[in-house]
Amino acid sequence: MIPEAVLHLRRADKILGRLIVRVGPCTLKPTTRKAPFEALVEAVTHQQLNGAAAKTILNRVLALYPGKRFPTPRDLLGTPDERLRNAGLSAAKTAALKDIAAKTLEGIVPGARAAAGMTDAEILERLTCVRGVGPWTVEMLLMFTLGRRDVLPATDYGVRKGFALLYGRRELPSPKEVLEHGERWRPHRTTAAWYLWRALELPD
Repeated sequence: MIPEAVLHLRRADKILGRLIVRVGPCTLKPTTRKAPFEALVEAVTHQQLNGAAAKTILNRVLALYPGKRFPTPRDLLGTPDERLRNAGLSAAKTAALKDIAAKTLEGIVPGARAAAGMTDAEILERLTCVRGVGPWTVEMLLMFTLGRRDVLPATDYGVRKGFALLYGRRELPSPKEVLEHGERWRPHRTTAAWYLWRALELPD
């Protein structure tokens, strides 16, 4: 049985539909076991680093808390900055992680249950007041942690590049162009974005 999102996208956009047929089933599976706090800590750690380097640093940070799968917000706040810096975090990322922890304890960063009852717009507004957390980071959290189905990260380079390849553009489209075109994909823009990323992996 063809998923509802794929049916909708193939009917709404014939060009995207042809890409969907080439790529095959969408395998996006949100990691809903993670709390927003954990997802944000991981996302900030990964900023401006390749995957291997970021994973190494994150593992060093986690090793500061033996016996725990992941530190709590209080654990992070109670850790001297120097120890986090020695694990490989920059001063800016150390400050960001501490702010994520503080705002989690304040209730600004919601828990998984609270986030489930909030709209995408409410989560975006709430989390972008956290140091080091911008709209793109929140969009990734919405897609990959909270499993929201109608998120289109129009500023993402991969989405814009995939769009350009798919629709025969010589230059990258503006985020506004992607959003305008993406109106036809509602309410399944998350799936559409996933397929645009996959467009970059296909042979010429």
